[in-house]
Amino acid sequence: MISRRLAAVPVAVALLLAGCSSSGTPSSDSETGAPSAADASSLLRDFGLDGMDTREVIDHLDRLGGDDRPTDLMASIRTDEVVLSDGTRETTLPMPADELYVSMAPYVDQTHDCFFHSLTTCQGELVNADVDILVRDDQGEVVLEETTTTYANGFVGVWLPRDLTGTVALTVDGRSVEAPLSTTADSATCLTGLQLA
Repeated sequence: MISRRLAAVPVAVALLLAGCSSSGTPSSDSETGAPSAADASSLLRDFGLDGMDTREVIDHLDRLGGDDRPTDLMASIRTDEVVLSDGTRETTLPMPADELYVSMAPYVDQTHDCFFHSLTTCQGELVNADVDILVRDDQGEVVLEETTTTYANGFVGVWLPRDLTGTVALTVDGRSVEAPLSTTADSATCLTGLQLA
């Protein structure tokens, strides 16, 4: 039997993370109102993200937890882009046209509300827990089936085809949950209402 570790999230942290889908205020080019290229480049460089594509940035940031997370960077996954901001500078990275990243946090006792996953502030309850994931489309066809481990932030992320509607089933230590799932233009990228029973 594989052991699983539960990590409780303090109430104060859970309250702080309730706003995990917000993003900072961008700096902008005075003529266009858009973030300047220099600011965008320096933002990525300052956080060690320069040279990474969207998938690599997401994978890097989503696996961080605790003190490894940058405290002055907000990184929000939208359906069309990842928005990165340090409060004065902002840049965006385009999401792939054919796939969407969905981050999920199964839980037993504690969760937080979220719609757009924050790679730097969202914290789930179950850290380093083995989880079985089964995604089916509306016709019942299996889209994804894998066993993986939740990250240090208590989440596990998956890349799914665009325009999918179906369900996701998660099983952790003999407890399971099933919930609706979609990857349309107005879908959530953060699923936190996944209470295991």
